[in-house]
Amino acid sequence: MNLLNILLMDPGQGESSPMTTILMFGSIILVFYFFMLRPQMKKQKDQRKFKDEVKKGDKVVTLGGIHGKIVEIRDSVFILDIENGGKIKVEKSAISMEYTTQVNKKS
Repeated sequence: MNLLNILLMDPGQGESSPMTTILMFGSIILVFYFFMLRPQMKKQKDQRKFKDEVKKGDKVVTLGGIHGKIVEIRDSVFILDIENGGKIKVEKSAISMEYTTQVNKKS
């Protein structure tokens, strides 16, 4: 009996074994893992790696949309040089990997 027939059966038709229920829940869990959890974990890993590899002189974009060049790196803070010699202190967690890579590809 194929999966579609099992789903379309009336509950009164019987033949609902615990094995089919277990297989259905198992397949739902696998789909959830491969389409939702795994890509999210990969994205977080890439973002963490990006923030660890950023160095002095790199051009970055913050989550707030501020463009700047890193002039100093401290423990959890970057000092960014923005237009006309202005400098601001930004948390490492506020650097956007997506926008920074887009900006650097255009340059």
